[in-house]
Formats: sequence, structure tokens, C-alpha cells
Amino acid sequence: MNENASIQFFDQQFRRQVAAGEYGLNPFESAALPHLRGRVLDYGCGLGNLAVEAARRGCSVLALDASRAAISHLRAVAKHDGLSLRVEQADLRSHVLTEDFDAVVCIGLLMFFDCPTANRQLAQLQARVRPGGVAVINVLTEGTTYMDMFAPEGHCLFNHDSLRAMFTQWEIVSFTPEAFSAPNDTRKVFATVVARKPC
Repeated sequence: MNENASIQFFDQQFRRQVAAGEYGLNPFESAALPHLRGRVLDYGCGLGNLAVEAARRGCSVLALDASRAAISHLRAVAKHDGLSLRVEQADLRSHVLTEDFDAVVCIGLLMFFDCPTANRQLAQLQARVRPGGVAVINVLTEGTTYMDMFAPEGHCLFNHDSLRAMFTQWEIVSFTPEAFSAPNDTRKVFATVVARKPC
């Protein structure tokens, strides 16, 4: 697997978090958790805090990430706690899914791909949600000025309207834009969509 600068950035961050014992859910994960049920895909799971919580609540979870540090940590947690949690390292820019899910969650990942790749993988995630199932998608959007974590080979800041338009045939449960201060007077601007696929 080819590592880009974004993967290296987060690999180092995950190692720091493991060393510091920082395993709490971030606000986006906390908001996603109530929507997860049945068979769950965590696409770009990071350290897997959300995947672990979903498995502890009775979900059967497939967790995927490109970070070796994250995957190693999560495999150890899943084994130690005996969770229904399958963990795989994968290049999510090109990964092909072969099963369907009751809930698909993708938090803070797609913006690290170039836009054609991000849109292609989002379409794949949508296709793998079972009828009546839920997708929870969180991305950085236009207006973001903190760029330190992006690899030079490409990224995608989504447009709010185009992100909504990708779910026009779905029931949009919620659409939440949020902005946060970042280092050096910059900003991170996110959008999170929770949508239910028609039966």
C-alpha cells in the first residue's frame, strides 16, 4: 500500500493518542452512534473508538482504515474484549466493498481523496447500504482554511449543496454544518449528513 502524507499525518496522531490513552468519541462519532444498528461499516475508522462502542452495543462491525497504527491498536482491543468486530487495513481510495450493511459511517475521510475518488467511494458506500439502512457521512467543506493535514497529491473540500444533492433520493434525517477554530487563525468547516435509504 502506498502511503501518502495524510496517512502518515494520522498514523503519527494515532500513535500519540494510544500513548496518551485518548479513546473518547469525538463529537461526530457521538452523534453517529445512535443511528448504528445491525451490520455496520466504519469506513476510515481511525483508532476505532466508534467501532468499539457500536460493537459493545450489539452491532456486528467491519472497521477499515489505512493506518497501521490504528489497525494494530483496534485489533488488540477487539481481541481483548471479545467484540464482534472485524478489522482490516485497506487503501480506502480504491477499496472495493463486497457486502451490504444496515449502517455505513464515514467520518472525516473522504476529503483526503481527490474529488473524483471521493465521489466514487461515496457512491460505493451509498450502494452498500441496505434498503431502510442509514448512511452517516462527515466531510470537510468549502471554507476550510486549515490545510496542514492534506497530502499535496490531492484533496476534496465538499460543497454543502452538492453533498446534499448526493442524497436527494434518500430521507435526510439531519444535515449539520459546523465550524471550528484551527491553528494559526484558520478554520475547519464540516458538514455531517445522516440519511436513510428508501426501502
